[in-house]
Amino acid sequence: MRIGLLLLAFLPSAPPDEALPGTRPLTETADLADRMMAGLHRHIDRKLADSVAGRAAFWKRDGASPEAYETSIAPNRKRFLEIIGVVDPRLAPRLETFGDETTPALAAETPRFRAWQVRWPVLSGVSGEGLLLEPVEAAVGHVVVLPDADQTPEQLSGLAEGVPPDFQIARRLAEHGFRVVVPTVISRDCEFSGHEGIGWTSQSHREWIYRQAFHMGRHVIGYEVQKILAAVDGIRARFPESRIGVAGSGEGGLLAFYAAAADPRIDAALVGGYFGPREEAWKEPLYRNVWSLLREFGDAELATLIAPRSLVVEQRPGSPPSEPPKPPPGRKPGPAVGRLTAPTPDAAAAEFARIGTLLPSGFQRREFLADGSGLASFARLLGVESPAPPAGGPVPDRRGKLDVRDRQRRQVQELEGHVQALIRDGPRTREAFFLGTTSLLKGLESRGERFRMASIKTRPAEVFEKEAAPFRDRVWEEVFGKLEDPLADPNPRTRKVYDKETWTGYDVVLDVAPDYVAWGVLLLPKDLRPGERRPVVVCQHGRNGLPKDTIEGDSWAYHDFAAKLAERGFIVFSPHNPYRGEDRYRLLSRKANLIKGSLFSFILQQHRQILAWLKSLPQVDPARIAFYGLSYGGETAVRVPPLLTDYCLSICSGDFNDWAKKVASTDSDYSFMYSIEWEMPYFNMGSTFNYAELTYLMVPRPFMVERGHHDGVAPDDWVSSEYAKTRWVYAQLGLADRTSIEFSNGGHTIYGMGTFDFLHRHLGWPKR
Repeated sequence: MRIGLLLLAFLPSAPPDEALPGTRPLTETADLADRMMAGLHRHIDRKLADSVAGRAAFWKRDGASPEAYETSIAPNRKRFLEIIGVVDPRLAPRLETFGDETTPALAAETPRFRAWQVRWPVLSGVSGEGLLLEPVEAAVGHVVVLPDADQTPEQLSGLAEGVPPDFQIARRLAEHGFRVVVPTVISRDCEFSGHEGIGWTSQSHREWIYRQAFHMGRHVIGYEVQKILAAVDGIRARFPESRIGVAGSGEGGLLAFYAAAADPRIDAALVGGYFGPREEAWKEPLYRNVWSLLREFGDAELATLIAPRSLVVEQRPGSPPSEPPKPPPGRKPGPAVGRLTAPTPDAAAAEFARIGTLLPSGFQRREFLADGSGLASFARLLGVESPAPPAGGPVPDRRGKLDVRDRQRRQVQELEGHVQALIRDGPRTREAFFLGTTSLLKGLESRGERFRMASIKTRPAEVFEKEAAPFRDRVWEEVFGKLEDPLADPNPRTRKVYDKETWTGYDVVLDVAPDYVAWGVLLLPKDLRPGERRPVVVCQHGRNGLPKDTIEGDSWAYHDFAAKLAERGFIVFSPHNPYRGEDRYRLLSRKANLIKGSLFSFILQQHRQILAWLKSLPQVDPARIAFYGLSYGGETAVRVPPLLTDYCLSICSGDFNDWAKKVASTDSDYSFMYSIEWEMPYFNMGSTFNYAELTYLMVPRPFMVERGHHDGVAPDDWVSSEYAKTRWVYAQLGLADRTSIEFSNGGHTIYGMGTFDFLHRHLGWPKR
């Protein structure tokens, strides 16, 4: 009974009635929002399954010779490095031992090797840190050994408890004569995920770095690959002829695998407990999410980036934990949904077998093992027979009680510092990326000369519009993701759901693509004359909303603004955007990320269909379709109309701000870094497009911001400084009268004052 009452609460205020002329009756009785979401998931699930076959289109492997092969896969490796964020030049190589009286540089000594406390420069402000195991005799080769995320270098080297002797692979390799570097890996603990005075989150350190880095085109995986490659730089500089391997299990297996795929200088890789099919990677922890990965790379394809170099895949190493450690009490919202599971032997074997379908026979030495012999095979591939068997007792650590927490803190905070510096430099980076390429900046005098000028000649808007056009494709394809689906026949189905004094309302469902639809409510004024065409305002709800929220109930956020606009004589369409159901829509975006898509990939397609259908209606003036959205609907206002030019105007309410700070900064509690909204980062958006850059794509169309001083989305200074860039561009083009911002002394709500005037003025519709 309670469920039935809940469903009744979502029904519009008038019973279903006849269909809109020219459409089929809508007879669907299920929750339309739920039906839409289920269809979207079916659609993306099918695309994920189809991605395996689709990857071949991105490869042109030439196995004629190792040199020809390397040339042929170079573009693939370049794209791989970009999507894992390995894009920053590394510092000059230098591997240094360090210590003091309490923690001496020489951490341990055995008859076969010495263990040194070491660090090495990687990027500005970022270093690698861990152990160097140096054999007493001349080294037979070099290996970088990667611990799992909750293991320490000491555990893999026998200096600390927690890893069985046969898994102490760093120690075993060192005892057999290899010189071994064991970096510290960012852990799954959450101790340093946050800031005193702002808040502490229960995100793992890996997710904490992932969330901020992803938005700036970097990645926790990429940072750690950079540390591995910086260690390789140091080895190659000192031992240019030495063979180099990488090895790891769990998270360390992922890092070893990715590092070998990234750098041809690595001769062999041992990947334990990680290799397998990745089509369900969206079920794993968020920090493993890699933008567009499955479009081009499954694990089999990544193995071909290692070819013709050697690869050993071992399934025996211990399974990773399925749950993150329980956070201390008082922490802010938890991590994104996701669990760690080791691939099953059968699934891993099937993915490994797929490598053979991609490479010429005999082109790569590789082995798949499940019997614990992976280390011996790996050593043989590096030219050394049978590494030492599992050692006996522990190796005494001369440093006494080592504070591994403090080392982890340094490693986490260094990466955070690097990302936050990118955010601070973001305005300059984005200006160089976009405006710096246009005549708008190139044609203006220096800042000093402009300072002394009484006036500056405006620039032709049509020239700027043409220069900006390629950026429209760039943001759609590279930031939001453009899933290549032709629009289906809309097959409109409607039913009357409102019959008010001055307007009538219809539920409208349109087909968009196989399995998913667009849904919204159309409000038609009753005084429309035969043959008359009127402007349309598309009124967009926010997170967890429904179309009806913009129409009825006088909620504190919307104040029935769609109905009020219909009463003023506008045709109104209130669409449903699929950001309802919390993690259900976030997982949809997460799935789409893997094949170069996002939540807005679907929203853009839905609005394409909505616009096409609205333009076909005899009552609609197709040149006057405006957009007005609040909150997540305001976010839509700076993503959809800039890309869909059939929208003639856009109003962003309760959302406009400095998006890079909003998503990725860690020094403000306004940031999504301290919230549950883990789907908000868009890969590399912070280095390419902020809200100002998106509004440049509106030119010459009108654009407005509606802002409450007490809106908790962002502080006024974030909003004002970002909007000033928008206003500046419009002014340089002689279009200052086409943009506006209105501040009100209130909160996160539709005010409907200056915005309604803006609509009347720019849509040419008289006030009533």
